[in-house]
Amino acid sequence: MALAHHVFFSLKNSSPEAIDQLLSACKKYLTIQPGIISFACGTREKTLERDVNITDWDVSLHIIFAEKKYHDDYQIDHTHEQFVAENKDNWSKVQVFDSII
Repeated sequence: MALAHHVFFSLKNSSPEAIDQLLSACKKYLTIQPGIISFACGTREKTLERDVNITDWDVSLHIIFAEKKYHDDYQIDHTHEQFVAENKDNWSKVQVFDSII
């Protein structure tokens, strides 16, 4: 079964430049691991502010892995670790939602 890995980043500096930097880093470092069948990253649609919308994030990451094994390998992949090392100083909160799909 496939695994969906969704990550929502809240940034300390949420300027357009900082958001673009994180989006670029997602594309550079998190699209190359084996087993990825779908990748997307983006920003919050600020016009959608219903009571059910969670609005305390700036950048989202969505990766679908062919199976859980690929997700587990991704977590310890050197490019994933490099992504974290280069970007974590600007994260005020990170929320991760993983599900079997």
